[in-house]
Amino acid sequence: MPIKSLEITTLESKAANVYEAIVVLSKRARQINEEIKLEFNQRLETIVTLPSENANEEEEAELNPDQLRISLEFEKRPKPTETAIDELLDDKLEHRYKEPDGEKE
Repeated sequence: MPIKSLEITTLESKAANVYEAIVVLSKRARQINEEIKLEFNQRLETIVTLPSENANEEEEAELNPDQLRISLEFEKRPKPTETAIDELLDDKLEHRYKEPDGEKE
């Protein structure tokens, strides 16, 4: 996948400063990555693996074609960082500061 360049001023316009935008993007990318991992594991659980006759000998040599297909499908998806950047630039991502516990009135 080619790397897309991004103007820093574009990020700065979406947050108070560049550093805040980077923190927001990194947190969102982590959330997206966790969602992808969860979906990937759920889809792999549905695949029934057959026990091999020689369980001790190179289990990895025999790849299940369904597992391989799912893995390739997930590899083709956009990376979480790219998705987070697109969400921020398209104004689909909102962020706010956490309220201190003592100042709620």
